[in-house]
Amino acid sequence: MALRHAVLAALLNGEYSGYQLTKIFDIGVSNFWYAAPQQLYAELTKLEADGLVAGREVVQRGRPNKRVFKVTEAGLGELAAFAATPAKPLLIRDDLAVKVHAVDLLDPEPVIEQLHDRAREAAAKLEVFEQILVSLRGDQDEEAFLRDGEHVGPYLSCLAGCRLERETRDWCRETARTLSARLARAGKDMS
Repeated sequence: MALRHAVLAALLNGEYSGYQLTKIFDIGVSNFWYAAPQQLYAELTKLEADGLVAGREVVQRGRPNKRVFKVTEAGLGELAAFAATPAKPLLIRDDLAVKVHAVDLLDPEPVIEQLHDRAREAAAKLEVFEQILVSLRGDQDEEAFLRDGEHVGPYLSCLAGCRLERETRDWCRETARTLSARLARAGKDMS
């Protein structure tokens, strides 16, 4: 998947400025795609040049003017073609998992601390994603929303983000407990 597809998907629900798009990526899209603000602005420029989004200037009083973007018919066609191609397998590149893998030959204390940090980060993201789910479904319960609600795609991708962050939080906590217990036992054995 290219960044262009993630940007097009994020723009499906409205007309957004580059700044608003960065906020959408920070919260709603971060569970499946990370992009720095500079990357997003550069991608919007390319998408507009390719006719996949249309931009227009919005005049504001007391603030600088801004450009907002929306997906064009050609952009929808690009997304449809992308959706029809086989998905690539998920690739994970996680420096913390590499550290855990090598922990038998390392000082485990910094790794344990990083596991605690990652668990806190995952718990915070999980809380945000859960709030997004509530916001998306409104007063409907989840079953009713999944059956009849509008914009089920963002909801389903947010559910995936919740599961990922929950699993990450739990794995980090369990791994930190295991390593801490082993470290404590090793300390007793040495005394």
